[in-house]
Amino acid sequence: MKQIHSYLTFNGNCREAMSFYQECLGGELYFQTIGESPMADKMPSQMKNCILHSTLKNDNFIIMASDMVGDKGLIKGTNASLMLNCSSEEDIQNTYQKLATDGQATHPLEHTFWGALFGGLTDKFGNQWLLNFDKTQQG
Repeated sequence: MKQIHSYLTFNGNCREAMSFYQECLGGELYFQTIGESPMADKMPSQMKNCILHSTLKNDNFIIMASDMVGDKGLIKGTNASLMLNCSSEEDIQNTYQKLATDGQATHPLEHTFWGALFGGLTDKFGNQWLLNFDKTQQG
């Protein structure tokens, strides 16, 4: 079954923002820095403490976030995405293709180091989507 979560983008203050949201909303908070990831050698050294991925989770919600800002910088309206967790490889392929129709495929689907098929796009209405299929969850 598909699930949608919010995905927020920050410009260097992801840890501060997500810690604040945890204080306000409760839940378990997880951080992965760029320096802790396989991407560490491909990124500038000053980015090693930036957050590659963060998750704040409780029984009622999941909020994800990152300091990974695109080439155009952080622009109002691009700092929030809809994160769609798909149920199969076929599901993510079909959903990506449909959502990208008349939009822009900003990050083609690719196999990732965290064991998922992942990609991103901007739909024809200007909304940001991140699609993820966790291959370890396949039944």
